[in-house]
Amino acid sequence: MPKAVVPEEKRRRRRPTRSGTVLSEGLIVEAALRLLREHGSTGLTARRLGLALDCDPSTLYRYFRGMDDLTLAIGDALIGEALRGWTPTGRWRADLHAVGLRIHAAYVAHPQAAQLTASRVSGRANELAADEAVLDVLRTAGFPLPETVRVYHAFIDQTLAFAALDAASLALPRASRRADDAMWRSTYSRLPATTHPRIAEAAPLLSARMVTSAYPTALEMLLDSAEARLRELRGPEARPGPSLSS
Repeated sequence: MPKAVVPEEKRRRRRPTRSGTVLSEGLIVEAALRLLREHGSTGLTARRLGLALDCDPSTLYRYFRGMDDLTLAIGDALIGEALRGWTPTGRWRADLHAVGLRIHAAYVAHPQAAQLTASRVSGRANELAADEAVLDVLRTAGFPLPETVRVYHAFIDQTLAFAALDAASLALPRASRRADDAMWRSTYSRLPATTHPRIAEAAPLLSARMVTSAYPTALEMLLDSAEARLRELRGPEARPGPSLSS
């Protein structure tokens, strides 16, 4: 049977670690992110965390039920980082555009953590706040509830899927990333039009675009679709919604 997590107010009364540090959930998550960045997912263990925080590994279980619980807290921290400083403007498309880019950026800033957490559902405070914010933006814009859920589903899954994909690339060894990027120039750009006419004509553009994330483009396409659907639901007399530049 898993141990009960000690309430936060009781944890604060605990003695400091051997180095004088007073532990907290946030401090443990920060240390876990450092370990993930340095050692990858296989390097995130209670033993290594204990060494990093100068405490007995068993102390961590006063804060988290286990390493999986810590994993969920790491994912929630990334979402919290994405939402920090964001406030809705009332322009639904601009707001979703900003939230999507923020979430994607927060995950790819921590690629090893993103790989570990992008597919998880934590039910923690920051995740709930993000879900509530996206749903509220869509409902306030006038999307009926079924369409709200439909767009929300596509928006969240697309954002996290691209975050996981781009994080996986960033987490590769540097030499592997360079080799992948060079492949567009060394192989694709040299294919003859006689055998691969479509690749040959697109090669200069492919070599420039394929080494960057497609998420901004995919996000615009999703928002275009959502905006068109909203105009359809409002009727032919409805005007287009405000653009990102308005």
